[in-house]
Amino acid sequence: MAVAVLIRRKVSAGKGYLLEKLYRELVALAVSQKGYVRAKTLRRADIPDEYLGISKWETVEDWSRWLISDVRRAYQERIDDLTCAKIRFEIYEH
Repeated sequence: MAVAVLIRRKVSAGKGYLLEKLYRELVALAVSQKGYVRAKTLRRADIPDEYLGISKWETVEDWSRWLISDVRRAYQERIDDLTCAKIRFEIYEH
């Protein structure tokens, strides 16, 4: 069953442009992963330091493989350096 993964992040003030750059690089790498469908990143209009990533995968197993991959984890560390709150993942079936 296909899944959508919602990823909520709050970036430190003034670091949004760096976060968006890392997101673009990360999505470029995810494209070649088994089960990847698509992704987009939204910046909250009323609170510009908050972001929502929406990633779609063929199965939760495909997402899980990507989640624990070394490549994604290395990017996650770089993203964590820009954020000021714990990352939150939500997985929805569709």
